[in-house]
Amino acid sequence: MVAPDDSRWIATFLEAQAADAGAARNTLLAYGRDLKDLSAWLSRRGGSFATMTREMVEDYLTHCEARGLSAATRARRLAAIRQMTRFAYLEGWRTDDPALRLSGPARASRLPATLAQDAVSRLLAAAAGTGTTHADRARALCLVELLYATGLRVTELVSLPVTAARGDPEMMLVRGKGGKERLVPLSAPSRAALAAWLSLRDAGEEAAVRDRKAPPSRFLFPAGGKAGHLSRIVFHRMLKDIAARAGLPLEAVSPHKLRHAFATHLLEGGADLRVIQTLLGHADIATTEIYTHVVEDRLKDLVFAHHPLAQDD
Repeated sequence: MVAPDDSRWIATFLEAQAADAGAARNTLLAYGRDLKDLSAWLSRRGGSFATMTREMVEDYLTHCEARGLSAATRARRLAAIRQMTRFAYLEGWRTDDPALRLSGPARASRLPATLAQDAVSRLLAAAAGTGTTHADRARALCLVELLYATGLRVTELVSLPVTAARGDPEMMLVRGKGGKERLVPLSAPSRAALAAWLSLRDAGEEAAVRDRKAPPSRFLFPAGGKAGHLSRIVFHRMLKDIAARAGLPLEAVSPHKLRHAFATHLLEGGADLRVIQTLLGHADIATTEIYTHVVEDRLKDLVFAHHPLAQDD
């Protein structure tokens, strides 16, 4: 059970994160869950955020490990705690920061799964034939072309405003995590797919307004759900259908793997890592650097497979 004072601390902290740091909704929800779990654990031991010590935080993290929580989850919980205790210290709620010098568990280094360029080509060809109507097929191709051409996060893609696509743009303005905006260039094939879909989308919207008196949608990929745009889940299913049509393993294809393919193929082509960081919307270059390991592994495989001195006798 969360103590009343702790509830106020959590609510005020989350409000500040939303207002000052521009934290995304999913980040705020995760922080809230993690801090409520900590508060309940402290309450069972007669403690609270106001009386929490460094040793208590360490004991809580040990408790989380004993419950079988992964290193990634424990690292995220410590990040939430550190953010909150720093906020409490700066606000004068506490005279110290009990989590200041705590380090989290080492996270396993996992290389992102990606798709080869041939697989992406097959996926794009299959997308052009996926759907029961001409509009369905145009939308499917536009989605996959845009995703591979820009490296957008799936939420950024499905929620694109239609204004971003007007005027046959060479660059598209995208609002990413924390409300941060960035420009991404569009390739010639993605612009062609975008123009074809936009023409059919607008015709469909005009018919909906005329026949059903429905208000025009502000989204590039409108849908009838609560959000008003194509959902991530529907797009994920659509991409699996496209993968099946392309003859690719379903587990090898996902929106995030296409984002990884975008970054990896750029790096293989000689793009600067800082440019890729900007295009992906990564706040930290360290997040982007993982792609160098993917390319290094591919280069090693290439050498071992083809260099004469690397061949077995």
